[in-house]
Amino acid sequence: MIPAYCDTQLPPFDPRDAMLNRTQMWIAALAVIVSTWDSTHAAAPRGPCVDSLTQAMPARPAHAPGGRAFAAEIRDLVDDEREARIRHELMTGNIPDFLRRFVPIRLQPPISTAASHDIIICAAPDYLAIGSDDDFLLMPVRLATVLSMASVYGFTLPTPRMVDAIYAQAAVHFVPQPLPASSEMRSTDYSLRHNELVGVQRASLGVSLGALIAGDKKDLVLTNRLRSYPDRVAIYGWHWAEGKPIQPLSTVHGWRYADYSHGARLISAQVFVDGKPRSIFDVIEDNRLAGTLSDEGAIVNVLRLIETLEDRAGLAIAAALHNSHPGRH
Repeated sequence: MIPAYCDTQLPPFDPRDAMLNRTQMWIAALAVIVSTWDSTHAAAPRGPCVDSLTQAMPARPAHAPGGRAFAAEIRDLVDDEREARIRHELMTGNIPDFLRRFVPIRLQPPISTAASHDIIICAAPDYLAIGSDDDFLLMPVRLATVLSMASVYGFTLPTPRMVDAIYAQAAVHFVPQPLPASSEMRSTDYSLRHNELVGVQRASLGVSLGALIAGDKKDLVLTNRLRSYPDRVAIYGWHWAEGKPIQPLSTVHGWRYADYSHGARLISAQVFVDGKPRSIFDVIEDNRLAGTLSDEGAIVNVLRLIETLEDRAGLAIAAALHNSHPGRH
């Protein structure tokens, strides 16, 4: 949730505004950087998270638009049409290469016992983006949009417990930068502005593409709450330096909602339990293991839950597009 003090009118966006604040953000960011490996913030060590986990994704098309060009293309579209364009770009592989190199996150059970198991998940190093390594836009998406893409290519979304683990193990913690709350929070211009601010922090800190970073977005998450509210989106995270999230787990917003602060971090559907590969969906339904992946314990029939969330919203988008363009098939 955006802090209550963020209620002023957003001024016109000028990239120079972000650059003028570079020194201030550099000082603030230095105070909260937590490095768990080499301090140069190079690409993260990858362990068992090999390229084959993302090989189902199509290669990025040679003539696919970069982040800024795509933003210009969707700026004036209505919500459902814009979302359809976003879905198309994701499904056809217009995703930066660095997001295809997943990194390992080790999770421990809440209470360790002699029977405890070591579980490693493989996570994208940053949030889902459209464009190339040189020109990408961290793209807020609806829950159904990312679940559609994830289901096809062998991914899922994290639980809040996974989000906390990713933050704890991130090489660099960016300073959260909430923008003023307004009716424009869902606009493409807001997303561009926030993308610029994140980029300034990345450049100022010398963070390489592929480094595991956190603190730049809230996460779309999976939770048992969505079983009771299948017409909602679940969000969580955007941690401050001390590890406290700005956004507690929430299902307040409807499934159509996505604003500039939302991010989708892809998680591989393959995890490693004591070094052996297993389906993340099997593990999260296993009462003996689920507590390591989710504070709620098991998420029963998780694939059916994902299917419900994906289909309901997908059908609604299709209906909305048909109604706005009745001549199209």
